[in-house]
Amino acid sequence: MGIIEPGIGLLFWMTLTFVILLFLLAKFAWKPIVNAVNERETSIVDALNQAKLAKKEMEDLKADNERIIREAKIERDAILKEAREIKDRIVGEAKDAAKTEGDKMIAAAKQTIEAEKNAAMADIKTQIGTLSVNIAESILKQKLDNSEAQNELVQNYLNKSNLN
Repeated sequence: MGIIEPGIGLLFWMTLTFVILLFLLAKFAWKPIVNAVNERETSIVDALNQAKLAKKEMEDLKADNERIIREAKIERDAILKEAREIKDRIVGEAKDAAKTEGDKMIAAAKQTIEAEKNAAMADIKTQIGTLSVNIAESILKQKLDNSEAQNELVQNYLNKSNLN
Protein backbone atom coordinates (compact mmCIF):
# COMPACT_ATOMS: atom_id res chain seq x y z
CA MET A 1 0.00 0.00 0.00
CA GLY A 2 1.16 3.40 -0.88
CA ILE A 3 0.89 6.68 0.78
CA ILE A 4 -1.65 7.95 -1.66
CA GLU A 5 -4.07 5.05 -1.44
CA PRO A 6 -6.17 5.25 1.69
CA GLY A 7 -7.26 2.17 3.42
CA ILE A 8 -10.78 1.46 4.60
CA GLY A 9 -9.80 1.67 8.23
CA LEU A 10 -8.11 4.99 7.73
CA LEU A 11 -11.17 6.33 5.92
CA PHE A 12 -13.41 5.09 8.69
CA TRP A 13 -11.38 6.74 11.45
CA MET A 14 -11.00 9.97 9.47
CA THR A 15 -14.74 10.09 8.83
CA LEU A 16 -15.51 9.28 12.47
CA THR A 17 -13.07 11.95 13.66
CA PHE A 18 -14.54 14.43 11.22
CA VAL A 19 -18.12 13.72 12.38
CA ILE A 20 -17.11 14.00 16.04
CA LEU A 21 -15.30 17.26 15.27
CA LEU A 22 -18.40 18.58 13.46
CA PHE A 23 -20.60 17.53 16.35
CA LEU A 24 -18.34 19.20 18.91
CA LEU A 25 -18.04 22.33 16.81
CA ALA A 26 -21.80 22.47 16.28
CA LYS A 27 -22.47 21.85 19.97
CA PHE A 28 -19.87 24.15 21.53
CA ALA A 29 -18.24 26.48 19.00
CA TRP A 30 -20.65 27.12 16.15
CA LYS A 31 -23.20 29.23 18.11
CA PRO A 32 -20.58 31.40 19.85
CA ILE A 33 -18.75 31.97 16.55
CA VAL A 34 -21.98 32.83 14.74
CA ASN A 35 -23.06 35.06 17.63
CA ALA A 36 -19.67 36.81 17.65
CA VAL A 37 -19.87 37.35 13.88
CA ASN A 38 -23.45 38.64 14.18
CA GLU A 39 -22.47 40.92 17.05
CA ARG A 40 -19.50 42.18 15.07
CA GLU A 41 -21.76 42.80 12.06
CA THR A 42 -24.27 44.62 14.27
CA SER A 43 -21.56 46.76 15.85
CA ILE A 44 -20.14 47.62 12.41
CA VAL A 45 -23.62 48.61 11.15
CA ASP A 46 -24.18 50.68 14.31
CA ALA A 47 -20.80 52.35 13.90
CA LEU A 48 -21.61 53.17 10.27
CA ASN A 49 -24.99 54.57 11.29
CA GLN A 50 -23.38 56.63 14.04
CA ALA A 51 -20.77 57.89 11.58
CA LYS A 52 -23.57 58.93 9.21
CA LEU A 53 -25.35 60.69 12.07
CA ALA A 54 -22.13 62.39 13.16
CA LYS A 55 -21.49 63.48 9.57
CA LYS A 56 -25.03 64.88 9.33
CA GLU A 57 -24.61 66.65 12.67
CA MET A 58 -21.30 68.12 11.51
CA GLU A 59 -22.95 69.37 8.32
CA ASP A 60 -25.77 70.86 10.40
CA LEU A 61 -23.26 72.48 12.76
CA LYS A 62 -21.29 73.82 9.81
CA ALA A 63 -24.47 75.29 8.32
CA ASP A 64 -25.39 76.77 11.72
CA ASN A 65 -21.90 78.22 12.11
CA GLU A 66 -22.07 79.78 8.65
CA ARG A 67 -25.51 81.23 9.46
CA ILE A 68 -24.24 82.57 12.81
CA ILE A 69 -21.19 84.08 11.09
CA ARG A 70 -23.43 85.75 8.48
CA GLU A 71 -25.71 87.10 11.20
CA ALA A 72 -22.70 88.32 13.19
CA LYS A 73 -21.33 90.10 10.12
CA ILE A 74 -24.70 91.72 9.50
CA GLU A 75 -24.93 92.78 13.15
CA ARG A 76 -21.32 94.06 13.08
CA ASP A 77 -22.09 96.09 9.95
CA ALA A 78 -25.22 97.51 11.60
CA ILE A 79 -23.27 98.41 14.74
CA LEU A 80 -20.52 100.06 12.68
CA LYS A 81 -23.11 102.00 10.68
CA GLU A 82 -24.83 103.14 13.86
CA ALA A 83 -21.46 104.13 15.36
CA ARG A 84 -20.65 106.18 12.23
CA GLU A 85 -24.03 107.87 12.40
CA ILE A 86 -23.53 108.65 16.10
CA LYS A 87 -20.03 109.98 15.37
CA ASP A 88 -21.33 112.15 12.52
CA ARG A 89 -24.17 113.44 14.70
CA ILE A 90 -21.81 114.22 17.60
CA VAL A 91 -19.33 115.91 15.27
CA GLY A 92 -22.17 117.93 13.70
CA GLU A 93 -23.50 118.92 17.11
CA ALA A 94 -20.00 119.88 18.23
CA LYS A 95 -19.50 121.97 15.09
CA ASP A 96 -22.87 123.67 15.59
CA ALA A 97 -22.09 124.30 19.26
CA ALA A 98 -18.65 125.65 18.36
CA LYS A 99 -20.14 127.90 15.67
CA THR A 100 -22.81 129.16 18.06
CA GLU A 101 -20.21 129.74 20.78
CA GLY A 102 -17.93 131.44 18.25
CA ASP A 103 -20.77 133.69 17.08
CA LYS A 104 -21.53 134.57 20.71
CA MET A 105 -17.87 135.34 21.35
CA ILE A 106 -17.68 137.49 18.20
CA ALA A 107 -20.84 139.36 19.21
CA ALA A 108 -19.49 139.88 22.73
CA ALA A 109 -16.16 141.05 21.28
CA LYS A 110 -17.97 143.48 18.98
CA GLN A 111 -19.96 144.82 21.94
CA THR A 112 -16.78 145.14 24.00
CA ILE A 113 -15.03 146.90 21.11
CA GLU A 114 -18.00 149.25 20.64
CA ALA A 115 -18.13 150.01 24.38
CA GLU A 116 -14.38 150.62 24.49
CA LYS A 117 -14.64 152.78 21.35
CA ASN A 118 -17.43 154.83 22.95
CA ALA A 119 -15.45 155.13 26.19
CA ALA A 120 -12.36 156.16 24.20
CA MET A 121 -14.42 158.73 22.24
CA ALA A 122 -15.86 160.09 25.49
CA ASP A 123 -12.36 160.24 27.00
CA ILE A 124 -11.04 161.98 23.87
CA LYS A 125 -13.92 164.48 23.98
CA THR A 126 -13.22 165.14 27.65
CA GLN A 127 -9.51 165.56 26.98
CA ILE A 128 -10.25 167.83 23.98
CA GLY A 129 -12.66 169.87 26.12
CA THR A 130 -10.12 170.16 28.92
CA LEU A 131 -7.38 170.98 26.44
CA SER A 132 -9.61 173.56 24.72
CA VAL A 133 -10.43 175.19 28.05
CA ASN A 134 -6.75 175.21 28.99
CA ILE A 135 -5.82 176.72 25.60
CA ALA A 136 -8.62 179.27 25.86
CA GLU A 137 -7.56 180.11 29.39
CA SER A 138 -3.96 180.61 28.27
CA ILE A 139 -5.02 182.77 25.36
CA LEU A 140 -7.36 184.81 27.54
CA LYS A 141 -4.71 185.28 30.18
CA GLN A 142 -2.34 186.62 27.56
CA LYS A 143 -4.96 188.90 26.04
CA LEU A 144 -6.40 190.03 29.32
CA ASP A 145 -3.15 190.99 30.92
CA ASN A 146 -3.83 194.59 30.17
CA SER A 147 -7.04 196.33 31.25
CA GLU A 148 -7.85 197.73 27.83
CA ALA A 149 -8.04 194.22 26.39
CA GLN A 150 -10.28 193.20 29.28
CA ASN A 151 -12.68 196.04 28.63
CA GLU A 152 -12.76 195.21 24.94
CA LEU A 153 -13.53 191.53 25.64
CA VAL A 154 -16.34 192.44 28.00
CA GLN A 155 -17.75 194.84 25.43
CA ASN A 156 -17.63 192.18 22.69
CA TYR A 157 -19.30 189.68 24.94
CA LEU A 158 -22.07 192.10 25.83
CA ASN A 159 -22.64 193.01 22.20
CA LYS A 160 -22.94 189.37 21.22
CA SER A 161 -25.38 188.48 23.94
CA ASN A 162 -27.59 191.52 23.13
CA LEU A 163 -28.66 192.33 26.62
CA ASN A 164 -31.26 195.06 26.21
